[in-house]
Amino acid sequence: MHVKSNDTVIVISGKDKGKKGKIIAAFPKTGRVTVEGVAMATKHQKPRTATQPGGIISKPMPIDASNVMLVCPKCGKATRVSHKVGTQVNDAGKTVRAMTRVCKKCGAEIDG
Repeated sequence: MHVKSNDTVIVISGKDKGKKGKIIAAFPKTGRVTVEGVAMATKHQKPRTATQPGGIISKPMPIDASNVMLVCPKCGKATRVSHKVGTQVNDAGKTVRAMTRVCKKCGAEIDG
């Protein structure tokens, strides 16, 4: 999947097209993501305890990951993601392959 939790994304299709938000949860098995403030659904909730109020609440629902595009933290533009393969030394002293996400527009590394 090209996006992860806490990434800032822009919605590129659907009823919420053009909205920006942060990814709350990503579900790689189903290919869906939950973005704050996007695809809001209302739910009638019953109070479970004496202190918790009941009523109608709105909560974000998952949308397909192909409907969002990552916003580059450096250039601030919506971009496709490429991957750069490199090597890193882990705690045990072994050299391992590491993939980092890279912005296609400005070339900045997204995963630090």
